[in-house]
Amino acid sequence: MSIRPLVILPDSKLRLVSEPVPSITDEIRKLADDMLETMYDAPGVGLAAIQIGVPVRMVTMDVSKTEAERQPLVLVNPEITWASEEKRTYEEGCLSIPEYYEEVERPDRVRFRYMNLQGETVEQEADGLLATCVQHEIDHLNGVLFIDYLSKLKRDRVMTKFKKAAKREGGHP
Repeated sequence: MSIRPLVILPDSKLRLVSEPVPSITDEIRKLADDMLETMYDAPGVGLAAIQIGVPVRMVTMDVSKTEAERQPLVLVNPEITWASEEKRTYEEGCLSIPEYYEEVERPDRVRFRYMNLQGETVEQEADGLLATCVQHEIDHLNGVLFIDYLSKLKRDRVMTKFKKAAKREGGHP
């Protein structure tokens, strides 16, 4: 296992649509281990493979409160199959948009399907933080960021801030 560098806004990789994972291989299991280690180190509750520069449809999540309670989830080729009409607002952040948090409204409950690391198809329902996290991470697989749900003014401010930071650090805008 190893901690991988995070892809940070304004990197255009974050806008890529990730490719499906054709099958569970040792390489995919290693990627999952690296993603979990990177996510816990950050620390965060979710990470999409594209956030470490790998454009495949895989996410890791763990919404447990403490290290002792850890319940890591690895979702391969996840998709939302149903979303409630009721909405809930959570303050979201993103490891690729460090130290920026904003209220985002999303469906309160979702049902989703994914493949686990044993190659089995799993269907699960979630509410609260897990539902928000699933939606946030699946958005990453489709090149969508949580700032896309904000007003144009707020989104433009965030983009300007991160473009300036990237320039200062010698990155590309």
